[in-house]
Amino acid sequence: MKEIDPQITNRAQQFEIWKNAPNPMLVFVKKMDVTNLIKISRRKRLKFNMLLDYCIGKVAVNQQEFYMLPMGDKLMRFDKIAINTIVKNHTGEASSCDIEFTEDIEKYSHDYLIFTQQVANSCKDRDLSKECMVIGTSAIVDTELEFAGGMYSGIYNNPFIIWGKYSKHFFKYYLNISFQFHHAQMDGMHAAKFLNNLQQMIHTLRVK
Repeated sequence: MKEIDPQITNRAQQFEIWKNAPNPMLVFVKKMDVTNLIKISRRKRLKFNMLLDYCIGKVAVNQQEFYMLPMGDKLMRFDKIAINTIVKNHTGEASSCDIEFTEDIEKYSHDYLIFTQQVANSCKDRDLSKECMVIGTSAIVDTELEFAGGMYSGIYNNPFIIWGKYSKHFFKYYLNISFQFHHAQMDGMHAAKFLNNLQQMIHTLRVK
């Protein structure tokens, strides 16, 4: 993580407009066809949420906006991306686990299982925010969600993705995905590009 001059980036104007806005977060919600992930999860015995986190990371690492993050009146740039997942710990409460993204899906799955279990057992958050641009995720699997609204604390400006339980319609499975992002980090067209590319990645993911 290092501070950069916003004026040398493609976000200079938006950073000046939105850095001091009372609520600079936007929320987009897209209905995703996750049938392919369900099939892979069942066939390969891989966790569905891990597969979705992997697809999120796979798309984000190829989109430059995800490497920059506004922090107060500063703009920070990262060289690496991590995916955060909320873990139900052994007390029944929520803990936070950051996992550095790697394109090697076997390693990512291994790291996901190891670190989420460690966090669940210890009740101690795993925080990579000083070395990685962290994309937050939260799976609310107890219910189907039509929409998840934005939450702006003024502290956590990172992109945040929420989903609930997937639903089945005929022979396909669908999931509403809520994507919250800071307007100084990206515009609506960048968010739309991310969501469209995420759907394409979900469709085309293959696991050996």
